[in-house]
Amino acid sequence: MRHRVLLAVLLLSLPSVAVGQVRIVQTNSQGDNLHLIDPATNTIVGEITGIPLAHGASASPDGRRLYVSSEAKRTLDVVDVASRAIVKEIPLSGRPNNIHLSKDGSLLYVAIVSQPGALDVIDTATLENVRSIKTNGGIHNVYVTPDGRHIVAGSIGGQNMTVYDQETEEEEWRLFDEGVRPIAIETNADGSTKRLFVEISDHHGFAIVDFATRREVGRVTLPDVPEAEREPGPFNRAPAHGIGVAPDGKTLWVNSRMNGHVYVYSLPDVTLLGGVKVGRHPDWLTFTPDSKTIYVANQESNSVSAIDIATRTETARIPVGKIPKRNTTLVIR
Repeated sequence: MRHRVLLAVLLLSLPSVAVGQVRIVQTNSQGDNLHLIDPATNTIVGEITGIPLAHGASASPDGRRLYVSSEAKRTLDVVDVASRAIVKEIPLSGRPNNIHLSKDGSLLYVAIVSQPGALDVIDTATLENVRSIKTNGGIHNVYVTPDGRHIVAGSIGGQNMTVYDQETEEEEWRLFDEGVRPIAIETNADGSTKRLFVEISDHHGFAIVDFATRREVGRVTLPDVPEAEREPGPFNRAPAHGIGVAPDGKTLWVNSRMNGHVYVYSLPDVTLLGGVKVGRHPDWLTFTPDSKTIYVANQESNSVSAIDIATRTETARIPVGKIPKRNTTLVIR
C-alpha cells in the first residue's frame, strides 16, 4: 500500500503533459540546458538540464520523447518530455551536429561533423546506434524529406550536399562545391520534394535547387545592408544562417546575421515580402504547426523572437540561455 501511495505522489508531481500541447524547444549551445516555450503565452514553462553543448533537437511523432545531440558528450540524449529526464545517452561515432527523424519516427539520423564524417543511424525502438552511413566529409545538417523518401546531408568542410535514398541509404546524387549550411524543403501538392533552398558559405542569401532535375536553378541575395548598419562579425562564414518553409507552404523565411533581420519570401514565386528586426545574429528558426507564429533564435542576444506571420511583426522577445541556436517544435499527440 505504501508503495502505491508513493507512486501516486510521484505521478502527481510530474509536469502535466496535455494532448495537443505545443512547445518550442530551444537549445542553448553554451551551458547544459534547453528551454521549453509555450507559444500560447510566449513564456518559458520548462527546462531540461544535463546536456552540455546541445546542438540538434528533434521530437518523436507523438511528442512524448525528445532527442538532443550533445557535442560535449558525443552522445544522442533521449529525454522523456513528461518528466524532462534524460532516459538514455547513446554513444556516437564522433562529434555530432544536427539530427533528423525518419518520417515514421523509427530511425533518427545524426550528422557527425568530425572527420571523416558520417550519418549515425539510431533505432528509436531499441535506442541503439545501429550503423553509420559513409559521407562525403563531416556533416553539419541532415534532413529527411517530408515524403520520407530521401536523406539530405550538407557538409561545410566537404563542400557538398549529398542526397541519399532513405530506404537503401545509398547515395543518389551530389551538388555544390561550396560549404553547405541550413536547408529548407518545399514540397509538391502530392508531398514529394519540389525544391531545396540552400544556404551557402559566404553568401548572404540562398541557392534554389530543383529536386527533380538535381540542378541549381537560381540564387537569391538578401537585401543589401549598408556598411554602417552591419552587425560586427564574425559570422563564421555564414552571413545568412537559418531558413525554413512555413508549414502551410506559402512563405519562406531566411535569417540574416548581418543586420539582425529575418526576411520573408512568398512561395512559389520567391518574391520578397519584407523583413522583421529581431535580435543579434539570428541563427535558427521554427514554426507553430498552424503557420501563425515563427520563432527565431538570437544567438548574441540570448533570446528568442516570436513573430506573427500574418502581420510580420515581433510580438515577444523571450530571454533564454547562453548562445541559443537550433530549435524545433514539439506537439504532444
